[in-house]
Amino acid sequence: MSATIAIVEDERAIAENYRDALRRSGYRVDLYSARIEAMEAFRQRLPDLAVIDVGLGSEVEGGFELCRELRAMAPSLPILFLTARDSELDIISGLRLGADDYLTKDISLPHMQARINALLRRVSVLRDQGNEGESLTQGKLELDISRLHCHWNGLAVDLTVTEFWIVHALAKRPGHVKSRSQLMEAARVVLDDNTITSHVKRIRKKFQALDSEFNAIGTAYGMGYRWQI
Repeated sequence: MSATIAIVEDERAIAENYRDALRRSGYRVDLYSARIEAMEAFRQRLPDLAVIDVGLGSEVEGGFELCRELRAMAPSLPILFLTARDSELDIISGLRLGADDYLTKDISLPHMQARINALLRRVSVLRDQGNEGESLTQGKLELDISRLHCHWNGLAVDLTVTEFWIVHALAKRPGHVKSRSQLMEAARVVLDDNTITSHVKRIRKKFQALDSEFNAIGTAYGMGYRWQI
C-alpha cells in the first residue's frame, strides 16, 4: 500500500505542483491550506509523512505551531518543513520543535522527493528490523525498534525518527566516536553539521528532562559524539 503524504501549504499552485510530482511517484497526497484544517484531519487519521510550510495564511508561524501539535500527537511521525524562510533561526526553530528535516522552496522537485523517500525509508527499515525482533539495551537505555519506542530508566523518551536513528547509531557501539557525517549516514538523511548538532542538543534535553544527571552522549571535540556508559 502506498504511503499517504499530507502537504500543508497555503499557496494552492505550489501545493498542487508538489502533489502532482508526488502522485507520479506513487504516493497518495492530501492537501491542506490552514493549520486548523490540517489538525482536524490529523485527529481523524494521521498521514505517513507531513510536509509543512511555516507561514500559513494569516498565521505567520502557523507551521511551527502545527508541528508542535502534531509532534505531541505522534512523536515518531516524519515531519518535513518546506518553506521560503531560510534564516538560521527559522531552521533551528523548526528542528527544535521536532521536525526531521527542513528544506527551502528553492530546492528542486527531484531533491525534495529524494528527502521524502529517505524519511519514509527510515521508518520502513526500522519497522522491518523490529519485525525481526531487534531491540537494543545499554544500561538504562532501551530501544524497541518495532515500535520506534525509546525508554530511559523505564521512562518513555519521545524521539523523532531522526533522533531515534542517531541514538541507535551511538548506543549500538558505546565508546566509539561517531562523526557528524557518520550520524547523517546512520540517520539516512543529508544534513549539515550545524543541523546534526541541533539534533544532538535536542536529544540531550529530552533525556535530561527525565534524568537531570543524564550524560550518556559525550562530545569528542572536533570529531563527533560517543555513547558513554
